[in-house]
Parts: sequence; C-alpha cells; structure tokens
Amino acid sequence: MTTPPLILALGEILWDLLPDGKQLGGAPGNFAFHAAQLGARSLTISAVGDDALGREILGRLASLHLATEFINVDPYHPTGTVTVSLDSAGHPSYAIHENTAWDFIPTTPGLLEIAAKADCVCFGTLAQRSPTSRQTIHAALARTRPDCLRILDINFRQNYFSREIVEQSLRLASVLKINDQELPVLAGLLGLAGDPIRALLAGYRLRLIAITRGGSGSALYSADGSLYEHPGHPAQPLVDTIGAGDSFTAGLAVGLLRNMPLKQINDLASRLASFVCTRPGATPALPADLLSRWSNPPPLVTLC
Repeated sequence: MTTPPLILALGEILWDLLPDGKQLGGAPGNFAFHAAQLGARSLTISAVGDDALGREILGRLASLHLATEFINVDPYHPTGTVTVSLDSAGHPSYAIHENTAWDFIPTTPGLLEIAAKADCVCFGTLAQRSPTSRQTIHAALARTRPDCLRILDINFRQNYFSREIVEQSLRLASVLKINDQELPVLAGLLGLAGDPIRALLAGYRLRLIAITRGGSGSALYSADGSLYEHPGHPAQPLVDTIGAGDSFTAGLAVGLLRNMPLKQINDLASRLASFVCTRPGATPALPADLLSRWSNPPPLVTLC
C-alpha cells in the first residue's frame, strides 16, 4: 500500500458516563480510533482539562496507539463528560455538560500546518456550540487543500445547533453523513420542501450524502444521482449503539480515500457499525476477520 492517508477529527473528546461505568467518547475521538484501526494516520484535534479525567484520556489514547499532540490541555476548564442513559433497546440519550475543555479548542500554528496536509477532515456541529471551538474548526477547514475530503457528520444534541451553524458547515463540506432521525430535523431547520436529499445535493457542493438507518441499514446518495442502499447487518447480540455511527463514518472515509466502490463501502461500513453495537462503548478493538475485509484495497486517492 502507499502512505496511509492523514485524517483529522475535529471536535469533542470526553468521557461517556454509562450506567456500568465510564467509556471514552466523543464522536471525533471515536471516528479517529476506528479510522486508525482501518489503516489511516488519524489525529484528534480537541482539548481536555488539566485534571485526572483529562490525564486518563491522554493515557487511554496512548494505550490505543493514537497520537495526542493536537489535544490541548486546558488549565481553566474541566475535561468534558456526558451522562448517558440507555433505554430497553440499548439506545442512548445524553446529558452533555457545558463549559468544558473541548468548548475552548485553540487555533494553533501547528494545527493550521497539519490541516494543510490532511487528506480528510471530519467535523460535526456539536463542538461548534462555542465560538472558540467553532472558529478553530473553520480555520482548520480553510487551510485544507481543495482535494481534501471534508466530511460533515451532523450530530444534533439537545439545543446545541442552529440554522446558521448548519448552513455554514454544509458550505464547508464535500460529504454529509446524517442519520434518518436527524434528516427531518435538518430539513425543517433549513426549510427544505419535497425531497431533502435532492435539495441538499442541489443547494450545496456535496459529492455524497450518507444516511444511516439504525437496524434498517444505510444509503449512499452520490451527486450524479446514483443510490446505493444496504439493509444492514444484524448486531448479535445487541449491547448498545454508542459509537456505531462514528465507526460507519470512519469506514466511509477510509473507503472513499481508497477509491473503493460505493456498494463495497456501504457493506463494509455497515459491518463495522454492526460489530460496534455488539460491544459496550464506542471504541472496541475490531476483530481480525473484519479487518481482513479491508486488506488489499485499490490504491489511495482523494475524492474531491
């Protein structure tokens, strides 16, 4: 294979406080972890507090062989935490605590330099709830190359989003990843009438829209009008769904960078998400038989 692609994950990193204990969480960290398992060089751009929970995150990432040099240690704000509750089907709900370190991710010369080298940047809406982190995310995206894959992973949580943030983010993205529960919220927020997928592809410079549908599979809509649907792979046993969407996005990113056919990407990303649902938390190690499906892919190329 050629040099592994450089993938940046911009946004929150935190502890999910689950009923059975805490798990490393935050969509960007989850995404970076799975992208690294699939062979990418992935960097998380975030911040933790100068506290025990922050040091534990840095130690956990190091034990997972993930780089931490772009995770700022904030002496003024605590490490982020989210209280997670699960319903009888294992679906999570979140209480996200405010004014934590990842609300204050700084813009640094090192970040701007590495952003200019990135093959892919994944960002969401949650970390943009604060002006400081939003400015940093936009500054990093502005430094990316024209051929960089820019994935917007919509994550509507509580009231931490607005039409302005969503529209700005869509204008900066080349790929949109969203789930079937978020899509009608997005359509209502933007006032999209009729077919929201067609309206999004027509209104923004998106190459691809990926929709995950939980246990009902996923769909990939390309700008040329092609549609690739997948029924999904059953998660047996279903433990929880935390991080499943993030693992799907990681599979999507790596597959696109490797120039895999969209049908194959949809299948493999669905397999990843299904496996994550069979383990507690968002960052289980992927088994060898699943990783082997990603071996010997076509050469790496950029999409945009």
